[in-house]
Amino acid sequence: MFARSPLTDHLKQIVYGGNDGIVTTFAIVAGFAGANADGTGEIAALAVLVFGLANLFADATSMGLGEFLSARAARDMKTLRHRQLQHNPSAQVDALTRHLQGHGLSTLDATTMAALAAKSPGLMAEMTLSQVEGLEDPGQGLLWPRALITFLSFVVFGVIPILPYLLGLPADIRFGSAVAATAVALTLLGILRHVATRAGLVRAVSETVLVGGVCALVAYGVGLVVAG
Repeated sequence: MFARSPLTDHLKQIVYGGNDGIVTTFAIVAGFAGANADGTGEIAALAVLVFGLANLFADATSMGLGEFLSARAARDMKTLRHRQLQHNPSAQVDALTRHLQGHGLSTLDATTMAALAAKSPGLMAEMTLSQVEGLEDPGQGLLWPRALITFLSFVVFGVIPILPYLLGLPADIRFGSAVAATAVALTLLGILRHVATRAGLVRAVSETVLVGGVCALVAYGVGLVVAG
């Protein structure tokens, strides 16, 4: 039996937080570039920093708290399913049976599997949440580490696109450097995904870079449109 690594356990928080952090800050950089705001010199750089850092920490906090609240809501739903199984087990068994039938099992097999699962309230609740309702199992551990990891991942990856502005690079290379830094950040995130999931390296990196790149192009296009 393979041991689960902490990286695998928190991959969702790291990837989602990191990707959203990168896109959030680079969207501001790309928006200003699309609007030709670099022509205003240091004022544009200051605006990128102010809006970039404000959005970075505000959205990181929002995502961290959102992760905490969503996990708590899933845990509350799991507790509710426990209670419903105790008070009305037949309804829960019927719901799971219908779901399993919808996935190709015969009536006998579906009924047998659902009845066996009902003997373990915890297993039944987990199966109902994940299979019938499509919710992620919140697990049994503390919830605050998820929120913290989401927050930190958002900030660590999200600050990379605005590093050229933080470091005060010359105006003529700031945007190009931000693009390069963003590409590197997305690539690192893709590699991290590959290491944790053992998915193909090329696929993991290309998908991550593609999704981030599409968001960046949208932000740049909006800047062009707004600037006329």
